[in-house]
Amino acid sequence: MLETTHVQCPYCWEEIEIVVDPSESIQDYVEDCFVCCRPIHLHVEVGEWGEVSAIAQTDDEAY
Repeated sequence: MLETTHVQCPYCWEEIEIVVDPSESIQDYVEDCFVCCRPIHLHVEVGEWGEVSAIAQTDDEAY
């Protein structure tokens, strides 16, 4: 089952909802902001108990 979480777009600062697949504990991918359409680099981690943490970064900040 997919989970959802919220992140703040690093370009327009709007809060957006992203869908996370909890079967993968560490995920790195790019998703466009639903508001400003700019590419957001997302680093998502799913903890042992299913807790989701997500970091949204610009092109310049991405690691």
